[in-house]
Amino acid sequence: MDIKAVVGRNVRRYRELKGISQEELAFDADLHRTYVSGVERGIRNPTVLIVAKLAEALSIAPSKLLETKE
Repeated sequence: MDIKAVVGRNVRRYRELKGISQEELAFDADLHRTYVSGVERGIRNPTVLIVAKLAEALSIAPSKLLETKE
């Protein structure tokens, strides 16, 4: 299991459910848009602090970003 890909898929899914752009999510999470893009594509390795920032901006529990569909 590639945890970076799991986090990326979940960030994209919850962002789209919220109806916001990568740019809006980045602003709300106090991150750069290209960083959010890298997370969504699974090429960035976000720290637990970044996962927490993204989750807060998405109004979800951080654990939701680590869930797999198994």
